[in-house]
Amino acid sequence: MRLVHLSDLHLGFRQYQRLTPGGINQREDDVTATLQRAVEQIIALAPDVIVIGGDVFHTVRPSNAAILHAYRSFQRLRQALPECDVIMVAGNHDAPRTSDTGCILALFREIGVHVADAQVETFTFPQRDLVVMAVPDVPGLQRPALEPPAGFAHRVLLLHGEIEGLLPPHAAGDDRAAVEIPLADLHVDAWSYIALGHFHVHRAMAANAWYSGSLDYTSSNPWGELREERETQVPGKGFIERDLRTGKQQFHPVAPSRPLLDLEPIDASGMSAADVDAAIAARVRTAIGGIADKVVRVVVRNVARHIVSELDHAALREYRRQALHFHLDTRRPEPIPRQGGKGSGSGTRRATLTDIVTARLRERPLAAGVDRNALVQLGVQYLQQAEEAAMAALPVLEG
Repeated sequence: MRLVHLSDLHLGFRQYQRLTPGGINQREDDVTATLQRAVEQIIALAPDVIVIGGDVFHTVRPSNAAILHAYRSFQRLRQALPECDVIMVAGNHDAPRTSDTGCILALFREIGVHVADAQVETFTFPQRDLVVMAVPDVPGLQRPALEPPAGFAHRVLLLHGEIEGLLPPHAAGDDRAAVEIPLADLHVDAWSYIALGHFHVHRAMAANAWYSGSLDYTSSNPWGELREERETQVPGKGFIERDLRTGKQQFHPVAPSRPLLDLEPIDASGMSAADVDAAIAARVRTAIGGIADKVVRVVVRNVARHIVSELDHAALREYRRQALHFHLDTRRPEPIPRQGGKGSGSGTRRATLTDIVTARLRERPLAAGVDRNALVQLGVQYLQQAEEAAMAALPVLEG
């Protein structure tokens, strides 16, 4: 009994301002193409059951083009795998906020997909000795105890929601699900498999409870996803294949339509604008295959505002012309910790001009034989003299 678990398709997702020759947002077209590749991979596997963990669409009211692509994709699955059972739940992006508005996922019932869009549904498949409890992410949902009915060898819980306290910092505050569930409420031991949707990185909650992750980079923080994928050695986006009899499981990567490149960060401490320009150019040269038509980010830390304004903006425009999107993420120096102990109030303060001058002089490359401490003292002395001269030039107000 082989099951395929995928989730968070986010069809209709749009980002950036580039359009295809047909006038479709380029990222929306990318996401559609990724789903088409996933569908062909699933058909080649020929599973017995497919479960889809919600957020089929990116918005409650998707465009006609997104609806058409979704309909064709699921119809392709149904026609190629007529004996396969397909079950789908609504995610927080699919579910309307008001009860008088219907959910677009109901459309897929017309082609034989089992849909839970407004309430918890229990679907039974006696010929497979299988039961699937499907829990959508609907505001105000009265959730029953998440325990399977007796009498089935294979018991699957399909749920879109957030497992309480277990999501990492880059996701916990971002795009919150309506359904937030303590892990204990899942009754993990009672199920053959728990298929979760909402979190976009492939991740285990228990030995038999998994987020499949999204099929493409469609969250507001794809860079956090890339970082977690690197740290946990997840090979990108994809879907899960699970044998319900043996518990054997495999993650099937799906090639992304649009590469995302998070280039090595730059620490700009002590750098001039020309130094930062050179460092950015060096990072761009490290991109295998170049940056053309890719989504690219370069983080520059500890860079002052006046340095950013002096960067080579013609070069930056050229990077933006080549890439689908080029994001130069500049970050000002961190606040300097307060000196002092108890009763000093907040633990940080904004750097003063004296702090900044001192820090820059301590970091700046020096010619051989130059005494750094003497240079710092002289720099602070000149700064104080300039401040005193400015104060002396102010008009005197007589009372």
